[in-house]
Amino acid sequence: MTTEPPRFPPADLMAFLSLCAGEWMTLRSQFALTSGDEDWHSSERSDLKVNLVPGGKGEIGGLQVTPQLGEATTLLFAENGDLTVSSGKQDRRQGRWAFWADGSVEMSFSQNGEIQLQERICFTKPNLRLRSTMVVDEEGFPKQASFCSEIRRVSKPIT
Repeated sequence: MTTEPPRFPPADLMAFLSLCAGEWMTLRSQFALTSGDEDWHSSERSDLKVNLVPGGKGEIGGLQVTPQLGEATTLLFAENGDLTVSSGKQDRRQGRWAFWADGSVEMSFSQNGEIQLQERICFTKPNLRLRSTMVVDEEGFPKQASFCSEIRRVSKPIT
């Protein structure tokens, strides 16, 4: 039995989610846009494990993202564009998602009607994923940004 690799570039959200599944090595650079000249930038390397989550009623499906150190986070994508993110027993956020023609996904979370966090994930190759995140204040000014490059861990073929 052979499994077919996910289509690239993804043509819809389900194909995008399937392409996300796997183990990833991540390099994240964070930038504090409001700080002075010191401590405005940091970088860290980590590993992520991403699993597909089946959708329920009105849901397309989702992802469970487990960092190397820490608790798993579940993202559930509804057909109407709603997004529910949960981790732990009580932590739950509501947001919106959009699938773009270039095969990328944008997620946004707001508070009191103002965008607070926006993240965009795209693939340049099936095993190379890029993520950018922006945090803005109530007036729309950027306060923090991060950029991640993620490489899928792949096994050597057994010979």
